[in-house]
Amino acid sequence: MIELTIADDVATIVLNAPRKLNALNMDDLEELSRVYLEAERAEVRALVVRGEGRAFCAGRDISEVDPAHDDVEAYLGQRAESLFRQMAGFPAPTFAAVHGACLGVGLGLAISTDVVYVAEDAKIGSPFANLGATLDSGGHALFYERLGAHRALDLIYTGDMMSGAEAVAAGLFSRAVPADELLEFTMTRVNRVAQGATHAYLASKGLVAQLRDRRVGLWESMEAESGEQARLCSTEDYAEGFAAFQQKRTPTFRGK
Repeated sequence: MIELTIADDVATIVLNAPRKLNALNMDDLEELSRVYLEAERAEVRALVVRGEGRAFCAGRDISEVDPAHDDVEAYLGQRAESLFRQMAGFPAPTFAAVHGACLGVGLGLAISTDVVYVAEDAKIGSPFANLGATLDSGGHALFYERLGAHRALDLIYTGDMMSGAEAVAAGLFSRAVPADELLEFTMTRVNRVAQGATHAYLASKGLVAQLRDRRVGLWESMEAESGEQARLCSTEDYAEGFAAFQQKRTPTFRGK
């Protein structure tokens, strides 16, 4: 169900259960966590996650869930949240290529990824009112922050779906591209980033996380930027970047 390949410093993770739109049960979450750990141990310099078939991920697999005995706290509050934190903290730039349905836990996977490219006709929203359930996996925070309270609750109450193009226009994700171009578009950028200055990217990843999670202000963020820049001075890629600029050539970064 979860496939991992590693080549040229890039980890590619594929959700491969197209018959159930890549919906995830508890075992799938455990496997996905294991695969991310394997990619981390391989010291890849970029990672991409995508779904096989008609959807990225339709959310939690509830096909065999008995509501009377459903331990949703174990699934969401423990396993899924732990996975999302693991994904967000992955020590390399991460990308998601999102097409079709991106709902619930699938939306959480996207939220936990650094850069999200979506097909223009992807489906993003909160259809869970029809189940007597609510949006989860960070969806409330994303919708409120990017759309405001009124639009967020409108989507949640009505169950209306946003297209990928609409979601990007509203500031939810990175870029929207035609569905038949999504994978090539994503991999071109992933491969380019995998050959870049990895430590510099991770510095920016951490600085953005501070702004998102701690809501630091301008001056605190500026001070943190200066500290990161000073730390980067001792990296091989920093020296290579300056040397290449001064010698008027293309830098060759090693992620060191």
